[in-house]
Amino acid sequence: MSGRLIYLMGPSGSGKDSLLNAARERLAERGCQVARRIITRSAEAVGEDAIGVTPAEFDQMEAEGAFALSWRANGLAYGISRRIDEWLMAGQDVLVNGSRGYLRQARLRYPELMGVLLTVDHAVLSQRLHARGRETSAQIEQRLARNAEFDSSAAAPAEGLHLLDNSSHFEHSVDKLLALIGTASR
Repeated sequence: MSGRLIYLMGPSGSGKDSLLNAARERLAERGCQVARRIITRSAEAVGEDAIGVTPAEFDQMEAEGAFALSWRANGLAYGISRRIDEWLMAGQDVLVNGSRGYLRQARLRYPELMGVLLTVDHAVLSQRLHARGRETSAQIEQRLARNAEFDSSAAAPAEGLHLLDNSSHFEHSVDKLLALIGTASR
């Protein structure tokens, strides 16, 4: 039996990392692995539990085939280790923090992936991005513009995506994610 790839995506600042961290233990109890991303951002950066590498290290890893999935966005490179294929082959579900812009390519490799689009109100998103202090005001504006480009909540059902609103009541979002993963057809 093969596991299921759950591909969580949403704008930067929508709360993906917080959601994953809050749900991690309960997901593990259900046999679902949460993959750590490899990012060309310092490992000391606040937020995501990721593995930080230099751009040169990332390029080398990518050239050596270390990634099941890799993409670039917001001036950074992101990768998901090939280890997820082992977990999937062992029948475990695997949750990855993906990219909306890379969804089509991810579906080519994993046609049965379960896409979950985390949405958040524009004003809330702006406030969260400013509060985390990770980007300059110009970078935040670029991220907000990119979100407006990708705002596909209307197209989500047509694309086979499950919508999850994380604009308020964070614990409700965690519960909804767990319910969605638990009830989605396999």
